[in-house]
Amino acid sequence: MAADVSPETASDNTYRRIRSDIIFGRLDPGKKLRLEKLRALYNTSVSTLREVLYRLVSEGLVTAEGQRGFEVVGISVANLREVAAMRNLLEGHAMRQSFASGDIEWEGRVVAAYHKLSRLEAMMLKGEHDQTMRWKNYDREFHGALISACGSTALLETHAIIFDQFLRYQILAVMFRGDVAAKEHKELLDCALERDADRALKILERHIAACVEYTVARGTLPER
Repeated sequence: MAADVSPETASDNTYRRIRSDIIFGRLDPGKKLRLEKLRALYNTSVSTLREVLYRLVSEGLVTAEGQRGFEVVGISVANLREVAAMRNLLEGHAMRQSFASGDIEWEGRVVAAYHKLSRLEAMMLKGEHDQTMRWKNYDREFHGALISACGSTALLETHAIIFDQFLRYQILAVMFRGDVAAKEHKELLDCALERDADRALKILERHIAACVEYTVARGTLPER
């Protein structure tokens, strides 16, 4: 007998779509989120939209301005550095715990996630730059797999929120650091299989810092 699978609710569907549109830049930073326009765009009710938008407020992707309504959170160099520092803190801690506790099943998840990411990065290194969403989803999956054995649901959930805030900057900057980033991912894979957490944390710190500096160097972000 097949296991019961709860169907996606209208609220969940709308949440997923709006969240994705914010992260992948289809809803611009600072954009006013007019409920009537959103109702038509996402084919849902105003009450559902309010529920979804307050959920996104809690994740730092939307701001609520009292009577002024909702808007997509803005971007700045200062905020990017704050998000990067938090990602480094959470992901580094989770990675150390995961490397210590991971079993063969965990290794399999890490290797599978790396395989997809590395294949797509190889395509992009050959000049195929039209698969940004797949690339970043595979990047998210790989980093998520590395920490998936940390043993803390709360840590994983908090990291996922911060990771997607960081991801939004990468998407907006259309950033791909090429062979350097691909090599860092391979180094993280090797560290995971060797359970070398100390080296992995140094690579992760370098990986995140380089993403930040690459994005800032483009000169498209306000300072604050």
